[in-house]
Amino acid sequence: MKVSTLFLAIAAAASITACDNASQTAGSTGDSQAKADFARLDAFPSQYVAPESAPVLITNATVLDGLGGLSEDTSVLLSNGKIVAIGTDLTADEGTQIINAEGRWVTPGIIDVHSHLGNYPAPSVDSSQDGNEMTSPNTAGVWTEHSVHPQDPGFTRAIAGGVTALQILPGSANLFGGRSVVLKPIIGRNVMEMKFPDAPYGLKMACGENPKRVYGNRGGPMTRMGNVEGYRNAWLAAQDYKATWDDYAANGGDEPSRDLQLETLAGVLAGDIRIHNHCYTAEEMSIMIDLSKEFDYQITAFHHGVEAYKIADLLAENNIAGALWADWWGFKMEAYDASLSNIALMDKAGADAIVHSDDDMGIQRLNHEAAKAMAAGNRHGMDISIEHAWRWLSYNPAKSLGLEQVTGSLEAGKNADVVIWSGNPFSVYTLADQVFIDGAMRYDRFDEANQQTADFEVAQPALEDAQ
Repeated sequence: MKVSTLFLAIAAAASITACDNASQTAGSTGDSQAKADFARLDAFPSQYVAPESAPVLITNATVLDGLGGLSEDTSVLLSNGKIVAIGTDLTADEGTQIINAEGRWVTPGIIDVHSHLGNYPAPSVDSSQDGNEMTSPNTAGVWTEHSVHPQDPGFTRAIAGGVTALQILPGSANLFGGRSVVLKPIIGRNVMEMKFPDAPYGLKMACGENPKRVYGNRGGPMTRMGNVEGYRNAWLAAQDYKATWDDYAANGGDEPSRDLQLETLAGVLAGDIRIHNHCYTAEEMSIMIDLSKEFDYQITAFHHGVEAYKIADLLAENNIAGALWADWWGFKMEAYDASLSNIALMDKAGADAIVHSDDDMGIQRLNHEAAKAMAAGNRHGMDISIEHAWRWLSYNPAKSLGLEQVTGSLEAGKNADVVIWSGNPFSVYTLADQVFIDGAMRYDRFDEANQQTADFEVAQPALEDAQ
């Protein structure tokens, strides 16, 4: 009998019993709750370790808590990697670093749910552009973390823009592009040292023009109806695969063969892997919602969603977030019917609005993108405050990644992912002064010793030297 490694939830006692009794098969425990592990979090596990750091007390700041609250003359205490307290009368123990943030603002770190840093690293040369496995419409079996270059200088720029976590996605040429990975924007020796511990995986899906443009002359799909046929055939196969493994988990027998592509899709059907769906038009997003109902899975977020405002009520009703740009539109036909109030209208409808970048430059100023979206909504007659709009940058993104219990807002007990800004973070003149990840200062605008340097940048001549 093979000893399966695929049981995530089989009780340890049941496993011991199975090992002790050679005549008992893996599935003969009668444990109807046994569940196959399609997500495989134990493969390439996170090796991230937060550095030790002294407690930090940030005082006299204007604080946005990421949940819609704003408080002035407020202090934030960080210790052991966590937010310990937020208030106006906090005191510091001996050895605590005190930062007077008078005139400055403090927020949760920004989370970008759509980035290609690392899998399209800088410098942009063909030999390292590994973000999209454009060999088949369905490449659900690839994991984008295996393409991430951990020394991408883009990570150092992102953290200087106040980013403390980001999701790296495969490209959008495929119906199923592969798994995403959530990272902390630190420079690591390998991607595992950057992986956000216990972050669920995502699966990138794509609608519309990209798949049919790439595969239309390579065997298809060449139409949108061909796209949908491709999704449905894949989900049908995944249903069978999941049923086979679930039966094995519950009843034992011969271990089925693994298929990496179907394993990821089955993980979605099991609710362990989140769908992040590149999709622009209202009618296609509506079809994708019906597709998810046909095969009983949840879409976590539509990304880009230029026409999300047309179906904002539908997205809210189906608990689907919109990860959107503030003002990118018109660069192809499916991106044409845009509204600058897209994000605000999503928010007004009760759906989770998220400001994303999908860009190595845009990720450096997502606070400004949120400011533009807020201003557009207010011009539209809405009354959106800065403290409310900050949810689009931290809490709502954390929720879409399944991490809202540990990051995304300033609350006691959460990870100390905190940014001190030089002023109102929605001003174009404001910069991130200090950035903390898990309580450790990872960026200080005034101290090069607290600024990351990628290998590529070591020994690079300064601009003035080159000139």
